[in-house]
Amino acid sequence: MANLKEVRNRIASVNSTQQITKAMKMVSAAKLKRATNAIMQLRPYAVKLKEILANLSASLEDGTSPYLQTREPVRVLVVVVTSNRGLAGAFNTNAIKTANNLIAEKYPEQLAKGNVSIVAIGKKAQEYYQRRKYNVIGNNTEVYNDLNFTTVSKITEDIMKGFVNGDYDRVDLVYNHFRNAAVQILTTEQLLPVPKTENKEQEKKAQVDYILEPNQEEIVEQLIPKNIKIQLYRAVLDSHASEHGARMTAMDKATDNAGELLKALKLSYNQARQAAITTELTEIVSGAAALSNG
Repeated sequence: MANLKEVRNRIASVNSTQQITKAMKMVSAAKLKRATNAIMQLRPYAVKLKEILANLSASLEDGTSPYLQTREPVRVLVVVVTSNRGLAGAFNTNAIKTANNLIAEKYPEQLAKGNVSIVAIGKKAQEYYQRRKYNVIGNNTEVYNDLNFTTVSKITEDIMKGFVNGDYDRVDLVYNHFRNAAVQILTTEQLLPVPKTENKEQEKKAQVDYILEPNQEEIVEQLIPKNIKIQLYRAVLDSHASEHGARMTAMDKATDNAGELLKALKLSYNQARQAAITTELTEIVSGAAALSNG
């Protein structure tokens, strides 16, 4: 009977867990809808702005804007975008692992000299790199409490200022690109210096004859900082939507796993109950036989 009680308790526990995962899946689905709307509205604007900037800056020299200056990457900053919460499968782990691989493969010398700094957007990356004694700049764990362009722009402005002052020679960005609820693509991009077109075909495609007022230099001077802010904001929105997609998927799998475990536990319970009944019947029959023989 003790075994029956133990199995009953386990069934109740798993059933409760299943109800919680179902509720968390529904909450994540609602949040995913809002986050998806935000990134889908911004993405066309961000892509077009990047395209226009590529067209305008293709003919400019590196010295035209401080954000175009290419330097030997002696000091490197890596911006790692994660979430504040877990229960999203390997979402955070994979982003951190991608950032670590980037540093190990691309900047091993800078890492050995202590010239790699981290800007962590999200509590999971913040805690991870602080525990491992990286040079973590600032604390951006409150970003998701009020996620908007102004909040993210403050982080971007500090990064841009550090680049112009020579604190960093290269700024790379690691985040999860949102495709759909089930698919998040780990992405690494160069944020600073602003990358130019990668090949001649793209450069030719970008060449559009715009009429510029007042002039190309002034427009580029205004567009480049805005583009940098938009690109980081887009990355954070992408990651935010990816987080809810990953959590919804993880909770869906957890719910299914709990259902399978419940089936197995109920089968074990029925087997144990049948064994207990059989044992009781055997004892009754044996007792009756003993009395009749007596």
